[in-house]
Amino acid sequence: MPYTFVMIIGLLGLAVGSFLNVAVSRVPAGRSVVRPRSACPRCATPIAARDNIPVLSWLLLSRRCRACRVPIPARYPLIEALTAILFIAEALRFGRSEVLPAQLVFTAGLLALAACDAEQFLLPRRLIYPTLGLTAACLLAAAAVTGQWHRLGVTAACGVGAFAVFFALHWLRPAWLGFGDVRLAGLLGTGLGWLGPWYLVFALLAGSVVGLLVGIALMAAGRATRHTRLPFGVFLTAGAIAAILVGAPVIHWYESVSDPYAMGAPHTTVRHRP
Repeated sequence: MPYTFVMIIGLLGLAVGSFLNVAVSRVPAGRSVVRPRSACPRCATPIAARDNIPVLSWLLLSRRCRACRVPIPARYPLIEALTAILFIAEALRFGRSEVLPAQLVFTAGLLALAACDAEQFLLPRRLIYPTLGLTAACLLAAAAVTGQWHRLGVTAACGVGAFAVFFALHWLRPAWLGFGDVRLAGLLGTGLGWLGPWYLVFALLAGSVVGLLVGIALMAAGRATRHTRLPFGVFLTAGAIAAILVGAPVIHWYESVSDPYAMGAPHTTVRHRP
């Protein structure tokens, strides 16, 4: 993989991460992500270009607003750095393939949704639907370029199937899942379906296991009870990203052990008597 290409993707990730911070701050409140320009939430001083460099400006400003010295939350550099890291990892994973743009859009949207869920227990439709539309458009372009229209069909089936399963769970027990999680499941099915149905299964299982372990750990530490609300969207996002980056070897291993002929088991020949 050319070093220059990876660096460009990483810089793109920093820029996208900066935009995601704006979206996380404004979309849940119903505000525009375009106007007005970014400003300090306390003193309303517009943020100068020199103070808007991802990660670096936060460090140079000693984590405080230049004007009023109010602390700047660590969420800002964390999202910027994490977006860049994940973009680089996916560039190394997929290379210059037609599916890379869809996975980058998908991942960026998931990060914004996870941040909103972690901070406000909210998965805004104004983030889910644009991410779904852009991801689907990128996958449609990938199918048109590669001719792999069957993958597009699998993608649609995974998206509809995941939405239907979560909708049924929500209908049976609304306390278990908010409808935002139902919409998120449809997005996960769309983003992962191109890679294959098992990637979606991997993401849902991994996210559920992580959520269960976190819940147990919090209860053991006395910081939660069985009725404490947890941001399930964060765990589903973690499972989806894990599926994208490390799901392939796990899925290939499972397919090999579930198919005896894949491991070299002898074929049994049935002889018919004359």
